[in-house]
Amino acid sequence: MHCLRNSLLKSGLSLLLLLVFFSCQPEKKPKVFGSANCDASYVLPDDISDVKITSVKIRFYNVTTGEVKEFPSWKDAHVNTGLYNIDYQMECTYSQNGTQKKGKLVSQLNECEIIPKKEQDTVMLNFNMHIVPQVEDFIIEEIFFTGTLHPSGKQYHGDNYVILYNGTDHTLYADRIAFCESRWTTVIKWDYTPDIRHEAFAAYAVYLVPGSGKEHPVEPGGRIVLCDTGIDHRTNNPNSFDLSKADFEWYDVSTVPAHQDYDSPLVPNLDKWFCYTKSFFVLHNRGFRSYVIARVPEDLDKETYLRDYLYNFTYVLTHAGVSYDMSGMAYKIPNKWVIDGVNLSVQAKFLWTILPEDIDAGWTNCGTMDHQKDRYFHSVRRKYLGKDLNGNKILQDTNNSSEDFNPMVMPSFIEQQGTAIDAKGTPCKQKTYDGIVPMD
Repeated sequence: MHCLRNSLLKSGLSLLLLLVFFSCQPEKKPKVFGSANCDASYVLPDDISDVKITSVKIRFYNVTTGEVKEFPSWKDAHVNTGLYNIDYQMECTYSQNGTQKKGKLVSQLNECEIIPKKEQDTVMLNFNMHIVPQVEDFIIEEIFFTGTLHPSGKQYHGDNYVILYNGTDHTLYADRIAFCESRWTTVIKWDYTPDIRHEAFAAYAVYLVPGSGKEHPVEPGGRIVLCDTGIDHRTNNPNSFDLSKADFEWYDVSTVPAHQDYDSPLVPNLDKWFCYTKSFFVLHNRGFRSYVIARVPEDLDKETYLRDYLYNFTYVLTHAGVSYDMSGMAYKIPNKWVIDGVNLSVQAKFLWTILPEDIDAGWTNCGTMDHQKDRYFHSVRRKYLGKDLNGNKILQDTNNSSEDFNPMVMPSFIEQQGTAIDAKGTPCKQKTYDGIVPMD
């Protein structure tokens, strides 16, 4: 028994020494190389071919350290191993649908690991390229026209807004930018005489950003918010949001005692040149009209405009087999002043696009039916393509709202402020660039 105990003790001691020996051996870890060369392949948009690259810019942002490195070619792209956000931009000529063009293509990779498998291996990166729209002035980024609802389900008025975006590479000035609503709707069409559609936009509301020319600079990637009433609307409707930091509001001096507008002391007014209503202007909440933004010449004053740009028209209205001679008026916004435009409609009632094809060849919507009940708390937002090398959003602009806009999506102000998405007061949880693409 004594010998058996000694034998067991010796065996246990040997096993313990063996475990200690192996546990003290250094752990074998995969070898990590300190740096890597990078190269790229790319996929072009479907309608692009015959690309001839004239120059490239490549930017590596190290997510961990914050270090930024830029390279003029992939043969120079050598970085330390790590986690990176990578921007790739090429200036080039290309053929698009048979037309030769000159411009930029861009793409981004986020949280991409640069770790070579072997020493001196080149890490291959794959990019899906996007065309950078060749915009020269402001574009309409978003229109929130549907409005919100009170907890009772009743329509709330006053929180409409429009966002203009500077997608260029230089500072723009918003002075004398006109925001205009169409005289016509996209769901009713008559033969209007004279037909000025390819000459001018027939406006039924014209509001201008005040200023003498360079009072309202907007940097690349910046925006201008135009709104109905510039207040925190949650004080009137807990399901609305805060517009007290908007850039401008449209305000009307109403001649209808029962329907008065409110002039917010927090947000400056647009200059009202004309509006059809005797009370106060609101965007069509079912989305039947078209909107443009235009640059009004600096040497044109309001009185001269109202005198020289009046548009009188006639048409024949036919109802139940009976025809009536009709007439009306609007004000011309020459197409050469227009810098962007958007047609709105609904599929069930759509008849025509008010804007000519070179301004907007399509249309967008919040809902497919007239009086669609779930249209509230939604807007139309221009599609996000990515970011440029300065971190500014690139938004799609092909002059076709059917392609350029995400219809019936969550408004940006509701997302940013986490406010209600329905009459029940359900808070918004998402944050996106365009109602679809999640923010990084």
